[in-house]
Amino acid sequence: MENANQERVFTPEELEAKRKEMLKFYKESTPYLKAQFEHEEILMKIDEVRFKRASIQMQYAMMMNQMEEGPEQEEPNEEYPFPTPSEMNDSEPVARKLKKQ
Repeated sequence: MENANQERVFTPEELEAKRKEMLKFYKESTPYLKAQFEHEEILMKIDEVRFKRASIQMQYAMMMNQMEEGPEQEEPNEEYPFPTPSEMNDSEPVARKLKKQ
């Protein structure tokens, strides 16, 4: 029975009636879709503001933490990424094991 409905060929009058029915449905649905769009847009704006606020709070907390700890160590030299002899401590190098393959 399901195949009978799918294989049915509509007359031009039936197609026109279906088109009008679909158009009516979409026109009746439009106010609801617009309301949903506005609702989602407002939610998105709220989320953006919350994100910005949280970001500012994190930056403020990091700044306060840095002020409590004092000045950080000097930035590493990008041209010479390896530690200089004065930066190296006198401890023995740590033994490393090779991975077995």
